[in-house]
Amino acid sequence: MTEYRPLQRLPEPAGYKAGDVLVLVGELFGRGYANGLVDEAKRIGMTVIGTTVGRRESDGTLRPLTPEELSDAETLLGGRILNIPLEAGFDMESVDGVPSLAEQLKKVRPDDFATAGFIDGSIEKACAAGTSRLRAHLARLEAELLNCIPAEANILLAHSMAGGIPRARVFMPLLNRIFKGTGDKYLASEAFWNSPLGRLCDISFNEVTADTFRYLIEGTATLRDRNCSAGARVCYTAYGYHGTGVLVGGEYRWQSYTPYVQGIAKIRLEDIAAEATAQGISATVFNCPEIQTNSSALFLGVEISLYPLLTALRREAGEQIAAAVEARCQALLKEDESVAGMLKRADDYLSSPILAQIVDFATWPQHNTREQAELMLTASAELMAMHADQKQLVCAELSRIVFLATGRLILHCSWNPPSPTLWLNHDIIGRLLADARGSEIV
Repeated sequence: MTEYRPLQRLPEPAGYKAGDVLVLVGELFGRGYANGLVDEAKRIGMTVIGTTVGRRESDGTLRPLTPEELSDAETLLGGRILNIPLEAGFDMESVDGVPSLAEQLKKVRPDDFATAGFIDGSIEKACAAGTSRLRAHLARLEAELLNCIPAEANILLAHSMAGGIPRARVFMPLLNRIFKGTGDKYLASEAFWNSPLGRLCDISFNEVTADTFRYLIEGTATLRDRNCSAGARVCYTAYGYHGTGVLVGGEYRWQSYTPYVQGIAKIRLEDIAAEATAQGISATVFNCPEIQTNSSALFLGVEISLYPLLTALRREAGEQIAAAVEARCQALLKEDESVAGMLKRADDYLSSPILAQIVDFATWPQHNTREQAELMLTASAELMAMHADQKQLVCAELSRIVFLATGRLILHCSWNPPSPTLWLNHDIIGRLLADARGSEIV
């Protein structure tokens, strides 16, 4: 089991400099964790090289970006993108004339999730084909990187691939019931996870979220060996999630969103980093705090543990910084609501005995229960209702702080990581904002 290793001290400034390179492996969409890393790399003068997952044609064919799509993606990144499709997963793979898994799932109804079946051997063959395709494309990526990155440059290869829900309509109503359902609409995550569709998700999550990190490390060995032989440093990072330490009842307490079925793949990701580290390769998984993004909108309730960041800022960053953030948050609430009231409601949920009975680090990730789901979703709805405008949320402001802070922490900690897996909890974010190196984030 991975040892719980929160980052307690701010990392020393990394040795990256102008001419060194950040390679973002996984396409940048919207605003999220990876933006903080890209912003920090640019701030210290690094060159940023991006990648793309490519796009699918109507017939399922995977292709590179068109010139217009490439231009838009490079504008969003603010850097060059190597236009090699690095889509991970296997749901769209058709092998030996057998319909893809996505095609096979078209006739499956949500009510049939426990009895759905697949053509014998099709999952294994599709997975092997997807892996082979991605490895081949990573080889092309390495060849491009060897050409455009000098041998003396330090390189940070940042893995940002995650997810793996197969592309089939049957999943969304089921996942909505698992993550958002109460009453008759509630669906136990364990029942789904033990079904044929759940087992498919397990394989897919492992492939997309975790195994791609191994493929990246193995697929850039020539680049790594060349630059390290020239005296440069080549480091790898990945984004994890394994709960977060937040202030609950006045003390920092590890907690987690439940149910986080992707957590099994995140543990696998940690194991891959540990294996690479044992081989002398600098590879680190950074377990980041929960944030609210377009991709996390499915996990209603995940945002509740963001609110205590305000109390951590007051404790770690001081009155002046905390007051500025709280004032912006207060402006987003209804006239009869307060930040203090919002924090109390979040604390009531996070300190609930119901949650304490379920969430446990040693046996993480946990499945949901009807009682826990109703408690979480009720708290989430009440906290959302405190806002004046449902499109202008306190969590958006706090998420911005988190992804900017974690980007800065990850980049500098990657230079000399103390462990292959590290937790970036609310306390270290507060300490960064109190430091001159992070004060402008606020």
